[in-house]
Amino acid sequence: MARRRSSSGGNGMNALLNLVVWIAGILVSLAVGFGMISGTLPVWFIPDFVTAIAGWIVVVLTLLGVLLAIVEKVR
Repeated sequence: MARRRSSSGGNGMNALLNLVVWIAGILVSLAVGFGMISGTLPVWFIPDFVTAIAGWIVVVLTLLGVLLAIVEKVR
């Protein structure tokens, strides 16, 4: 049977990598949402007002997700 490597040495690096990826995902989500709201990022065949509403939904859900993640981490 193969031995598993201990992951105790990499916990700090994994936590840092997870944080970096999480922040990058938040920034991308906010950029897409605000791009949809401002009209910079149009979606073909979908009216501008629908795209703007979808952009606001993306922004609100992203911020809600950040808030819930912080509350869960503090808890």
